[in-house]
Amino acid sequence: MCYGLMQEVDNSMVEEVPLSNHGNDDDGVIEPRPGMSFQTEHELLDFYKKYGKQIGFGVMTQRSKREDDGSVRYLTLGCARIGKARNRTSNVSKPRSTTKTDCKAKINAILLDGVLRITIVEAGGYDNLPFVEKDARNYIDKARHLRLGKGGVDALHGYFERMQYKNDGFYSLMDLDDDGRLKNVFWADACNRAAYGYFGDVVTIDTTYLINRYGMPFTPFVGVNHHGQSILFGACLISSEDTDTFVWLFETWLKCMDGRAPNAIIIDQDRAMKNAIAIVFPKTRHRYCLWHIMQKLLEKLGSHSKYNYGLKIALHKCVYDCQTSEEFEKSWEVFLDTYNLHENAWLQSLYSERMHWVPVYLKDTFWAGMSTTQRSESINAFFDGFVHSGTTLKEFVDQFDNALRKRGENEMAADFHSFNCTIPCITHLPMEKQFQELYTNSKFKKV
Repeated sequence: MCYGLMQEVDNSMVEEVPLSNHGNDDDGVIEPRPGMSFQTEHELLDFYKKYGKQIGFGVMTQRSKREDDGSVRYLTLGCARIGKARNRTSNVSKPRSTTKTDCKAKINAILLDGVLRITIVEAGGYDNLPFVEKDARNYIDKARHLRLGKGGVDALHGYFERMQYKNDGFYSLMDLDDDGRLKNVFWADACNRAAYGYFGDVVTIDTTYLINRYGMPFTPFVGVNHHGQSILFGACLISSEDTDTFVWLFETWLKCMDGRAPNAIIIDQDRAMKNAIAIVFPKTRHRYCLWHIMQKLLEKLGSHSKYNYGLKIALHKCVYDCQTSEEFEKSWEVFLDTYNLHENAWLQSLYSERMHWVPVYLKDTFWAGMSTTQRSESINAFFDGFVHSGTTLKEFVDQFDNALRKRGENEMAADFHSFNCTIPCITHLPMEKQFQELYTNSKFKKV
């Protein structure tokens, strides 16, 4: 899976420079250059601060992405005077001084083979760049466009043409870069759009399900229908997972659905997606998939001596059994005290975002029955048996059609069963009879 712009960089594009080669030269700190490696974030920051002091600019962290434990995945260090000067005073005769000079000096570094390696260096000014604009654009675009593979583009265009011919309500949009190469693509047919009109209160979005051999995260918008079956509201192939990409995706989807935002969205713990939701769907309630969080227990806490001797069960009870927020707060504190986990960074981060994943804080919102494992299961069940991680794009578009057709057949079969078969009541209560008449068979079974 791609984790943003800098993590898509091909290792072969970065010439490795030994760790010992970024110290001082005869004239002071040497200039940063691609390939320099640093053992820690502190070591890199210390080096670039010394270099900035030598040249004459302050340094700040402009951007970073981190693991759940706080370790850095990639980061951008740059001049503290980035940004354009703005005169915020109404008295034009007495303008305020500013420290912003729109300085472009910065370096990008990514974690490769256990060390932070510089991938791009930009100087403070266009004339000082060690490469021409086209070189930089090509370098970046290698990571920012879809690698469709042989026959992929033709297959995608062919699929869209077939769908538009068969279906007046088919909607698609391609996001191209400056050179006309495909970055992202979204599509939804008339059935997807109609289904959203009926069942679009709650939507699940997952980029972790499928990545084919060309490194393209496939992003389906999935919900559930009146039979509890997973249904598709739209689909997308994206080239990266940054905030800008998700903003484009959500805005495109919103246009496709006539401006109607969902009431609730279930996502994984993706910061970029969370940011995009706040921008495009500011009134939509979102939650993290509890299944994904609980799947990490073994990785994050498995080394604890009491993991299989009370810890795991205690955490499950804390998360699933608490009926009020006060009960959860007390139970969480007891859990941390009992197992001496107050300093655990992963648990600290989870607690800070408890409003987005702990069930007791989410009871005031309708989630269409999708809370713990169902979200992941519904997405997997939709395409399993049709596509897999080795599927080419050319194969994908054909199998995608087959998957949609199969899901449609399943829904029609469930409709037929509900209209023609009756599940007998087990009581004489009028309420149960009312449920029997109004609900589909699958939902009546739950009652």
